[in-house]
Amino acid sequence: MKDKEKLEPVNKIFSLFPLLDCLRKYSKEDITGDLTAGITITVLLIPQAMAYAMIAGLPPVTGLYASIVPVAIYAIMGTSRQLSVGPVAIVSLMVASSLAGFNLTQEEYIAHAIFLSLISGILLLMMGIFRAGFLDNFLSHSMISGYTSAAAIIIGMSQLKHLTGVNIRDHHIVFVTLYETIKHVNEIKWPALIMGLISIGIIYVLKYINKKIPGSLIAIILGMLTVYYGNLSGNISVIGNVPKGFPPFRIPELDFKIIPDLFLVALTIGVIGFMESISVAKAIAARTRHNINANRELIALGLSNIGGSFFSAYPVTGGFSRTAVNYEAGARTGVASIITATAIALTVAFLTPNLYYIPRTCLAAVIMVAVTGLIDIKGAIHTFRVKRKDGYILLITFLTTLFIGVEQGILTGVITSLALFIWRTARPHVAVLGKMPESDDIYRNVERFPEVITWTHIGILRVDASLYFANAKFLENKIIQLLSEKKEIKHVILDGSGINDIDASAEETLRDIVNNLKLQGCEFYITSLKGPVRDVLKDADFYNFLGEDHFFDTISQAVKKLNCE
Repeated sequence: MKDKEKLEPVNKIFSLFPLLDCLRKYSKEDITGDLTAGITITVLLIPQAMAYAMIAGLPPVTGLYASIVPVAIYAIMGTSRQLSVGPVAIVSLMVASSLAGFNLTQEEYIAHAIFLSLISGILLLMMGIFRAGFLDNFLSHSMISGYTSAAAIIIGMSQLKHLTGVNIRDHHIVFVTLYETIKHVNEIKWPALIMGLISIGIIYVLKYINKKIPGSLIAIILGMLTVYYGNLSGNISVIGNVPKGFPPFRIPELDFKIIPDLFLVALTIGVIGFMESISVAKAIAARTRHNINANRELIALGLSNIGGSFFSAYPVTGGFSRTAVNYEAGARTGVASIITATAIALTVAFLTPNLYYIPRTCLAAVIMVAVTGLIDIKGAIHTFRVKRKDGYILLITFLTTLFIGVEQGILTGVITSLALFIWRTARPHVAVLGKMPESDDIYRNVERFPEVITWTHIGILRVDASLYFANAKFLENKIIQLLSEKKEIKHVILDGSGINDIDASAEETLRDIVNNLKLQGCEFYITSLKGPVRDVLKDADFYNFLGEDHFFDTISQAVKKLNCE
């Protein structure tokens, strides 16, 4: 007992910092896997981070800054051992679309993006503290899939200006971007376009040969060498001077006037980022048999963004593709991410002058290839095949995001998903039952089993849902409909086996049903109630109201009691 008490503070520390718990059982196999994965992700993340920063409208080096401190913080605090945190395409697009409406200088734009990281981090942290991790259950897969697919197309199209070398304004509506590109087709810089297309080809070919080959890095290195030795910097745009040195500690500029304007965006970035992280983290954890704590993930991601904002980082989250690569490369613990953060920090500190000749068209190629994997055509077809209403949510979210805007697409998707959820719960499945031939206690839906035995003076219904204020009246209407169709019915039996819970409004509706049936000369009976539901009805004195003799353990008991056989 005393030993347990001594270990409690230690266990609490380990629960707060999951990485320490991993280090207690660290082995040679773990360090080999983590080292390999850490280096692999570094090679993958450097070009991705710079490319995603371009999507956000930020200097490429900002992406590298966002790949150091946030990555290290999550590695220490996160419950996933393989999740790779850093800049991602979707969040980068949301940052760009949210700040596009402000009339900002480059310095102000960067400051706002950093401030956005701070706000979103605080919101995520508060959600974690107040145990809001369950919210990941309320954003439908259909909505996320529709939004992600549309955002991927928007991101890909936004890179046309870098791929072609055409100087056009940034738009987050696909057809405006496409129109502007076609309008300036005579201004296309063919060396940039050819290099970009070749880079896309290289990445795809190398990915096909072996996914572990860093195709993005190879394409960028080849592009750099071509520009440098071919003296093509006049025809192909390069990223230019990249600030050298680790980003200094700096308190974000707190502009309280813009908080109302950025609050909803920050919340959306946080929630969407969390959804992306938790989904891929759970998918990997299912393979490795490790537990993922959603509330702890909120706290870890929140602290990652807060910490990053003090080192010039913009909002980050866990990425699908990088996490998959991290896992496949052998990552065992968060040490892999620590290695990645350290390697990128060294790159920023000593190697940034070597990044001068990176062609923007190559970074555009990296982005275009990365986002193609986010367009889920097979998933959309499958969704329509499984449940057409879910398919409509996907389609509505997709079209709204594509034609109107990113924030509007998310908002529309959430509202549509919630509306469908309410509609479904307000219209639960209610089945009319009959007895299977040659059986005493098996009752089935008359629509699915036409051979069942029914009686003219008795109606048996089963509701497959918890009863609450939104759907209780629906049950009442179903009973009224049954009585209107079969006027000989004198006994109505409600099979409660599918009812898991009941609220006060539903209990009141049951009383109304009983009273209305009595006026029509009918009696009401309830069978097969679960314990929690039975307790609620007893506490509400419904047993005395209806009568103890109107409750049965099974349908067959009620049928026999009523002499219906």
